[in-house]
Order: sequence, then structure tokens, then C-alpha cells
Amino acid sequence: MTLFSLPPVHLARRAALPLALLLSLSGCSLWSSKPAPGHSAYQAEQFQPNENFSRLFDASAETTCEAARRALLSQGYVITQAKPASINGQKSFQPDGDTHLEITFTIVCVPDGRDKNIATAYVTAQQDRYAVKKSSSATSVGVSAIGSISLPLSSTQDSMVKVGSETILAPTFYDRFFGLVSREVKDLP
Repeated sequence: MTLFSLPPVHLARRAALPLALLLSLSGCSLWSSKPAPGHSAYQAEQFQPNENFSRLFDASAETTCEAARRALLSQGYVITQAKPASINGQKSFQPDGDTHLEITFTIVCVPDGRDKNIATAYVTAQQDRYAVKKSSSATSVGVSAIGSISLPLSSTQDSMVKVGSETILAPTFYDRFFGLVSREVKDLP
């Protein structure tokens, strides 16, 4: 029996089988471990131990955070919040007339060791990007005897709009910061 001697229903089933197999194989790429462009960033999070965001210091938590506060101040950061075990600081940059950058540090100092005489400093830095957005507005004037008259009285207003935000991941950035904190810890009593 040849393929052409089968009734039309069997031909449709035979044609559907390779098509279904092809579709199922092409669907396998949808379940790959690498997130496709446009998917959420959480899918790429590994949660593996690394030393980028933390360092152990031979000082109490309060002394470590004080050293971190002094390190930020020495580099022109404005301290927005200072507690004995946490520090927040911020610095602004303007590389050109239409772009504004802000780096924000969050530092948490946690006591470690049996006698709590050493501490781990956890640090995260975030960079926010802003751009100038121009918005224009037109004005119309209404006169009761004549009616409404539209006049081309327009104005333009510039405002800074946040266009991006990201956690700084560069290990060398944190190495430089922790190196400065280490020097500050040594200078503190």
C-alpha cells in the first residue's frame, strides 16, 4: 500500500506527525537556561558566594561603619543617612550638559566573631542616569465677548528624568573602596 492510496484522513494524520515533531523541537529553545532579551533580570541571578560586596575588617561594626563614612566623605560623597551600623551616601556627576549621574552607596556593618570584635561590611553601589526632557506647553486666551482665541504663547520647560538605574558590579570599584576603608580603620582608635 502506498501513501497515495490511503484515504484523505490518514494523509492528514501522516502530515501532522512530522509537523508536530518539528514544533515540539522548536519549542525546546523556549526553555533554555539563558533568559531571552526582555526577560526579567532575576532569572540570571546566581546567588553564589563572592567577595565583591563584602569584606571582613579587624574592628567592631561601629568602627567599620565610621571608617566607611569617612571614606565616602573623603571622596566628596554626601552622607544621607548615618547610623552606628549602616551608612548611606550619594555623589552626583554631570559628564555633559544633558546627562546627570548619581552613585548611591548603601553600607551595612555586621559584627562577627565570638567577641564581636571583627565586622563584615556589606556594600552595594547603585548608579542612576538622568537625562534632560524638554516639554512645551501652549496657551489659549478666552475673551467673553468674542469667544476663545488661541494664541501661540508657548513655553519650554526642562526637567531631569530618570532613564536608567543599575547596581555597580565591577569588582575593581569595590576593591578600591574597601582599600580606602581599610586605611581609615587603621587610622581610627
